[in-house]
Amino acid sequence: MIPRRRAYARWLAAAVGASTAFAIGALALVTSTPASAANTAGCGKNPGLASGTHTIQSSGKSRSFVLRIPANYNNNHAYRLIIGYHWRGGTMNDVATGGSSGAAWAYYGMQEQSNNSAILVAPQGLGNGWANSGGEDITFTDNILSRLDSELCIDTTQRFAMGFSYGGGMSYSIACSRANVFRAVVVYAGAQLSGCSGGTQPIAYFGIHGISDNVLNISQGRSLRDTFVRNNGCAAQNPAEPGPGSGRHITTTYSCRAGYPVQWAAFDGGHGPAPVEGCSGCEDGVRTWTKGEAWRFISQFQTGQPPSSSPPPSSPPPGPVSGSIVGQPSGRCVDVAAASTANGAQVQLWDCHGGTNQRWTHTATRQLMVYGNKCLDAYNQGTANGTRVVIWDCNGQANQQWNLNANGTITAANSGLCLDASGYGTANGTLIHLWSCHGGTNQQWKLQ
Repeated sequence: MIPRRRAYARWLAAAVGASTAFAIGALALVTSTPASAANTAGCGKNPGLASGTHTIQSSGKSRSFVLRIPANYNNNHAYRLIIGYHWRGGTMNDVATGGSSGAAWAYYGMQEQSNNSAILVAPQGLGNGWANSGGEDITFTDNILSRLDSELCIDTTQRFAMGFSYGGGMSYSIACSRANVFRAVVVYAGAQLSGCSGGTQPIAYFGIHGISDNVLNISQGRSLRDTFVRNNGCAAQNPAEPGPGSGRHITTTYSCRAGYPVQWAAFDGGHGPAPVEGCSGCEDGVRTWTKGEAWRFISQFQTGQPPSSSPPPSSPPPGPVSGSIVGQPSGRCVDVAAASTANGAQVQLWDCHGGTNQRWTHTATRQLMVYGNKCLDAYNQGTANGTRVVIWDCNGQANQQWNLNANGTITAANSGLCLDASGYGTANGTLIHLWSCHGGTNQQWKLQ
């Protein structure tokens, strides 16, 4: 699906001016603020809404949205809710059907990625846009939530919003004014087009933008991102971005206050939500990488209230920590095979001996560095089970960022997969790769 872009330049100038005026406006808080029970009034009731198009009254106008409820809906299960806002000139049906890309791209791919586990909503903007005049589109969203909460079982700590272009601007506006209602937003090629009332509270944020976007320049997307880099107490970074013609994307995960991550994905392409890796300028909702990364981002959050929204501490990020990475239960160390220093050298388990090929430093930017200039690397930016773990020249990309977790796992920032001793092996030479986290002892590590 490639969204329509007619008369975009003329509209954009008007929209930016309108959003600037709205940014100083005040909005009433939504009545469905998350409760400690985390469940809505619709839980335990027969569903009062079915999948399909619904119309409600909002700010004195008839407004519509398309709803999709899981086929196996259980009124005693609190579901994740995902709202997808369409682009300028698009419609709620474009989002709900996936357009020319079909079901694989419905709701920005979340229908496919959630595997029938989420309640999905596609609202219709006035004039096929999201000018949000006087905050009316925020109020419309509030009204949708109120209707859904009363009729369906929703986890109020698992609400998410996403959108492309004008829909990205609307998602950003949600992040600004409803950070206490939504857990996270995903903004595809957005800019400040729908206002930003508030904009001072933390919320998990994922921005995706093309380096050659000639409709909404990538600098506008960076500006939105930086709002939540500040709000979320993230360490300052200068994220790497791919070069023109590379056909690549680079996703960077910031080091932020616990519970409020910020991700930024820059790709070689223009104004679109569904770029294809290895294909500069291609748009295809079936093959795009964005839906997988967006789903991993929002599905990382578990049921329960986000951390307190009190201001983050002003102390600097922790300094580097060095040592050997010891596997449990083997007692053997993460080792660069044959003490190689070449890019692509595989890591493995080996008897601990204190050599430089077993000495790792976890930096403030979450790299695991060896030899002083090589980093542990998910090969070829892989995000699938079985991805090789190697060393490579340090470059700051997300496939070289690692989380050392309190439960003993080490997870890759770009995929959320765990560092894993292949086949539960404990012998010298057991290869180390990425695998879905499952709590097994072959995914337990200690830096000492």
